[in-house]
Amino acid sequence: MGVRSCGFVLIFALALYSCGQAPSTGMPVVGRGAGTAHTTRLRGPLSQSAIQHIVIIVQENRTVDNLFQFLPGANTQSYGPASNGQIVQLQPESLAAHFGLGHGHVTWLSEYAKGAMNGFDKSGCSGACPTDAAYGYVPENEVAPYYTLAEAYSFADNFFESDEGPSFPSHQYLVSGTSTVSDSSPNKASDNPLPPTGSATGGCDSPQGTLVNVVNPQGHQPTTLQTFPCFQRQSIMNEMDAAGVTWKYYQQKQGAGIWNAVDAIYSIWSNPSEIAANVVTPPSQVLTDIGNGQLASVVWVTPTSDASDHPKTNDGSGPSWVGSVVNAIGNSQYWNDTAIFIVWDDWGGWYDHVTPTRYNSFELGFRVPFIVVSPYAKTGYVSHVQYEFGSILKFAEETFGLPSLNTTDARANDLSDCFNFSQPPIRFVRVRTKYSARHFFGRPSTGPDD
Repeated sequence: MGVRSCGFVLIFALALYSCGQAPSTGMPVVGRGAGTAHTTRLRGPLSQSAIQHIVIIVQENRTVDNLFQFLPGANTQSYGPASNGQIVQLQPESLAAHFGLGHGHVTWLSEYAKGAMNGFDKSGCSGACPTDAAYGYVPENEVAPYYTLAEAYSFADNFFESDEGPSFPSHQYLVSGTSTVSDSSPNKASDNPLPPTGSATGGCDSPQGTLVNVVNPQGHQPTTLQTFPCFQRQSIMNEMDAAGVTWKYYQQKQGAGIWNAVDAIYSIWSNPSEIAANVVTPPSQVLTDIGNGQLASVVWVTPTSDASDHPKTNDGSGPSWVGSVVNAIGNSQYWNDTAIFIVWDDWGGWYDHVTPTRYNSFELGFRVPFIVVSPYAKTGYVSHVQYEFGSILKFAEETFGLPSLNTTDARANDLSDCFNFSQPPIRFVRVRTKYSARHFFGRPSTGPDD
């Protein structure tokens, strides 16, 4: 199914309006594809890359089985085993479900169950929790823009969260390929940091007394390893600064936060002028920057809580938010030289049937969805090659001639299976969304409830 045009254009400052998507229906298809990860290795540079801009849109807390249950050609499964040996059918749960699932490192270990993948019935849950809350899928009509993009361009159904934890370490992996507490340490931040009072936070601006759990190579998390969440560690931003490659990180608010990855990198945080130039609030500013011809070479776009897809705290507007960013690029001067990567930062506690490869005590985590949108993306294509967060970093390194971070980017496949640089650039067709781009300007500064 291709992208369907709205057939008309509404005028807005950034030409970013969109129109509604008719809902689709269907029942889960049982057991599409195998239940174990593909481990094909693809290496080598992107020889004919025409990419000059990389846009990484980061959403929250979903698995492939949960969010893309009906995607043609994707390896999904509509049932899963419970710890008592019974088979549980996945049930429809709204994208804006009024409950949240546990998804810390301890929960990950419980659900993984030493590879049996049958501990999802033991997940913690808060709010209006149904029975077997983790065994759920989002109805296709609620996330139609995601299906439109996945079916028109490339979708990777074997893309894994690199870490086995929640948002804070995941966002560290998205900029450093690791969550190690320093370049010289084997120990990794493994959970969301907690201050003495208040909700989860993270970064060098965290309140005094904030500590984050740390996992060692043996898989233990002793309290003696807990540390303040501000790290003497390299990130790809440091490499881009040295090479003169521009970057920006769009986030809801300045300072500490579990999604505010740059705030935890001491070498950047300690340079106020760099933060002022490159860390941008609110996220909707990316739409203005695109319209004004000010898109940096590499950008990360994190959402507001409302548009995040995060269970319990989102309002269902995430697909429209992502569609608005894609539409802004697609209708701009940047379309012909841009690769857009849409990724979800962690599994959020939801069931997924594919057993991840475990490289060490904190890698890999469960599958998360991943969409490649570009004029050079393979069309209507599902890639079964194994990818992870380090694959995004590797693609950026190869595109801009950056050195390897020598973290997970070193082992990761480079996303080349999702591209065909010999094809003529695909003409962009606007994505139909429920909410227009105007909806996302002036949204309240709410943070995640993780």
